[in-house]
Amino acid sequence: MAGYLTTHVLDTALGQPASGLPVSLYRVSGNSHRKIAEAVTNADGRTDKPILPQEDFKAGTYELIFFAGHYLRATGQSGAEPLFLDQVPIRFGMAEPTHYHVPLLLSPYGYSTYRGS
Repeated sequence: MAGYLTTHVLDTALGQPASGLPVSLYRVSGNSHRKIAEAVTNADGRTDKPILPQEDFKAGTYELIFFAGHYLRATGQSGAEPLFLDQVPIRFGMAEPTHYHVPLLLSPYGYSTYRGS
């Protein structure tokens, strides 16, 4: 089985998927970051296809950047500027050629993540 990466975002403050949230994926090597993909979450808070498909999978270190500020402003949850959470980076490693799923649970003042399925 070839590896691939999916993600989704849930708005824990509103209790719904976070749609319209831009996400970028970077491959990390030392101090170097190279953007390899970008997407916007759909009505289910997911990207329409894997953000890193099987044909592009390589073991290594990656970083997802969730542009939470864009979403929080659009949903009226931004509060005063500057935002407490504007960009949420999550750095993680993928060692095995399998399905990795990195979700983001988001509110205006906090977030969490985990390795999903």
